[in-house]
Amino acid sequence: MYDYIKGTYVYKNYSSKGFSVTIDVHGIGYNLEIIERDYNVLPSEGEELKLYSVLIHREDKMSLCGFVKREDRDIFNVLTSVSGVGSKMALMLLNAFKTSDLISFVIEGDYKELTKAKGVGPKLAQKIILELKDKLNSYSAGDIKQRTPSLPLQADSAEANDAKMVLLSLGYEKSEVAASVDKAVKTLPQNAAAEEILKKSLQLLSV
Repeated sequence: MYDYIKGTYVYKNYSSKGFSVTIDVHGIGYNLEIIERDYNVLPSEGEELKLYSVLIHREDKMSLCGFVKREDRDIFNVLTSVSGVGSKMALMLLNAFKTSDLISFVIEGDYKELTKAKGVGPKLAQKIILELKDKLNSYSAGDIKQRTPSLPLQADSAEANDAKMVLLSLGYEKSEVAASVDKAVKTLPQNAAAEEILKKSLQLLSV
């Protein structure tokens, strides 16, 4: 419903329930739950702030979650698509890991790393991987794997195409995916795996 909210940063708040920020938009104060790394980089009060947002609608309440980086918002939506993972759990996972690391853990099936997040046990970690791995790998190439090409890395190589498909599955536009992957492959060694291209592309998209 709301792609982003842009207005005047009023104040932030931290409690045992998590982090939040209030933005004034034409006289209306929107309170959004945020992650800790965004909480730590908020501007001075009174300055403009733009957060990519998600409206959470439950039977007992409605709330907003906001993110400085769109990639964090997009992976939040992917995480909450897993049955049993609500907004609070998704925020905990994003507080514990970078977006690119979360994607890597899922693709590699590394459930033990996911259990390092507060409140995530082995069963839930394996469930997250089981439900999301197919989403992130829903293309004919299958799992991202290491290859050693004989030719220099190209933006249309199998590795690059694998990375593009994951980015598209996360909701990025085809044009921005192509541009970020093209830039990423120019900075990586010729034997770079799709996972490395994916991480670098995510970094470029977050700038």
